[in-house]
Amino acid sequence: MLTIDGGPVHIEDLVKVARHREGVMVGPSVHATMAASRAAVERLDAEGVVAYGVTTGFGALADRAIEPADRVALQRAVVVSHAAGMGERLDDEVVRGMLLLRARTLAAGYSGAGAALVDGLAALLQAGVVPWVPEHGSLGASGDLAPLAHAGSVLIGEGWAVGDAGERVPASDALASHGLAPVAIGPKEGLALINGTDATAATLALAVHDIEALLRAADCACAMSVEALNATTRAFDEAVIALRPSPGQAASAANLRALLRESPLVAAHRVSHHAVQDAYSLRCAPQVHGAARDVVGFCRTTVERELASVVDNPVILDMEVVSAGNFHAQALAYAADLLASVCADVAAISERRVDRLLDPARSRGLPAFLSPEPGLNSGLMIAQYTAAALVAALRAAATPLAVQSASTSAGQEDHVSMSFEAAQRTRRSVAQLRAVLAVELLCVAQALELRAPLRPAPATQRLLGALRRLCPPLGADRVLAGDLAAVDGWLRDEGWAGALAGVVEPLR
Repeated sequence: MLTIDGGPVHIEDLVKVARHREGVMVGPSVHATMAASRAAVERLDAEGVVAYGVTTGFGALADRAIEPADRVALQRAVVVSHAAGMGERLDDEVVRGMLLLRARTLAAGYSGAGAALVDGLAALLQAGVVPWVPEHGSLGASGDLAPLAHAGSVLIGEGWAVGDAGERVPASDALASHGLAPVAIGPKEGLALINGTDATAATLALAVHDIEALLRAADCACAMSVEALNATTRAFDEAVIALRPSPGQAASAANLRALLRESPLVAAHRVSHHAVQDAYSLRCAPQVHGAARDVVGFCRTTVERELASVVDNPVILDMEVVSAGNFHAQALAYAADLLASVCADVAAISERRVDRLLDPARSRGLPAFLSPEPGLNSGLMIAQYTAAALVAALRAAATPLAVQSASTSAGQEDHVSMSFEAAQRTRRSVAQLRAVLAVELLCVAQALELRAPLRPAPATQRLLGALRRLCPPLGADRVLAGDLAAVDGWLRDEGWAGALAGVVEPLR
């Protein structure tokens, strides 16, 4: 089980809890860690000292004093009033990631909240209660207010949760069905539930994990295309690659060399005149895939930093309430925009390889659209159309959102990051990149079989065999949507990694 103790959570930890539903427990020191800042809040409340979010209103209403008798109602009101999102509900794994990160920040002991909030959030995760959180409503400053308010509402018995069949059910019913009771909140605690970057950070953590795997899968697809198109591997030689000291480029090229080692297809044309120089989509793949890796590495660092941060506001330092700005998610917004660009360009180079595989003028002897009987059959023609349409959508989605600030809350919040919209868009882009790679893999599997009796390398042969267990070779035309969906699922579940086990070292 993952222990929530206020310390850093890593991307892999979040994926285990959010996606694979690993259990959580609250660390034994959390109650003591949180006690000091909670005592400070209770003292300020009792003394009536002006303290934002404790004895005052919120945002542009920070200058409104709140009477002592109304302060508990104030905290409940800020949660339910901010639960004003719209749109389709977020995926369960994103919401579970949010709950984990909110519990982690509160457990660090700087929020002035009581340990009952952390215990309650951990109980939701353990019981499998998933709040119903709409996709729109966050500006990424003051954090992800609306998404966190929808999640926090469930903890206090308000709003909705996701039912067993995916339907929306009252939070009170969901809690009762799992033997849980609503958590009572006091001064500062409603604000502590909703102020932070947790929705953005959880979404991007999942996206970074997934795109890292897809970049290794992209090397697999490229290696198979190199074989199918009778390309040379000379441009991937270690000595050539070392002339540019790029770690991402070196990793991608090393993957291609490992995947293509002992390839009879490559050996058959190693000295052919046509192999003097290949098209960029083949020859420059390590440069493109490698640059993508370097950018994703930067984004991983940014997200990991956020998963180790206290992103609440205000915070309790030296027994004083300090209004701070760590809820502002500009760094995450920049990272989301960068990841969207990576998805668009890696998809674009994959689609160019698909186009080359299907064109008899450039495929070095393969039949038109990879059909054994072109003309009577259209083969894989329209699969390339699908990839091209996805690339167009990905390019449009690479337009930066981090620069689209808007002034809100009567000018008090006059610069916002738009990080959550950017992160959600990037999550969709990762799925679209996966779909483009699925098209390439389906096409290149067909192309490699058409090169018989020459065989692929041991590693790519394993990949081909795994793909063939999903979908048979294409003879006469058939509906291809099922084949494409099967390969997409294989990529999502990292089936390529299982296929390569024992043949090559784990890809970099």
